[in-house]
Amino acid sequence: MSETHLDVREAITGRRSVRAFRPDAVPRETVAEILAIAARAPSGTNMQPWRVHVLAGDAKDALSRAVRAAHDAGPAGGAEYRYYPDKFFEPYLGRRRKVGWDMYGLIGIEKGDHAAMHAQHGRNYAFFDAPVGMIFTIDRRLEIGSWLDYGMFMQNVTLAARGFGLETCPQAAFAPHQGVVREALKLDEREVVVCGMALGYEDRDAPINALRTQRAAVEEFADFSGFDGA
Repeated sequence: MSETHLDVREAITGRRSVRAFRPDAVPRETVAEILAIAARAPSGTNMQPWRVHVLAGDAKDALSRAVRAAHDAGPAGGAEYRYYPDKFFEPYLGRRRKVGWDMYGLIGIEKGDHAAMHAQHGRNYAFFDAPVGMIFTIDRRLEIGSWLDYGMFMQNVTLAARGFGLETCPQAAFAPHQGVVREALKLDEREVVVCGMALGYEDRDAPINALRTQRAAVEEFADFSGFDGA
């Protein structure tokens, strides 16, 4: 598969979480090359704390069925780390609400339609029909610094994929089903499920992929000191 030439700015600003994929297969060697590129991410003392379980075909479908069944059975509570605060507050609450209702609006889900929301959330576990699903794990003995390093590695995965004409969707939704994922993939007890990620070719006709999220202006999150004219 040939690479797509993107400059760094385009690769970053054009990255989106894609939630509908075409079924076209992605070769194993392409995924391996993406991961090799991503592994150039910085990590403290070069520890490289990431571990990736790459799934396709029957292996991906088996995991999807197991986690979807757990999702449909009732609320999940198996995450080993807290992704979100117990109570949201501004400006984070407003941002969260906006992206949620913007997305639901594109696919015709109205406020209060909990069954439709449940079904849409459940599409995470099919990796949004992407041909490749990845589960990222980390050794539980590592500390928060390694989790920071992990984030840089995952960002590299999303950007490197774009260089091959592919798109991704990082998926924290797998973490609450830690036990199901562990059993399905026969993970070592020392492995903590960080998240999943869908990888494939974007279905550009899918309404949900029209979602474009907003970003806060630099002035809202950065302070500058010592520059000329400041």
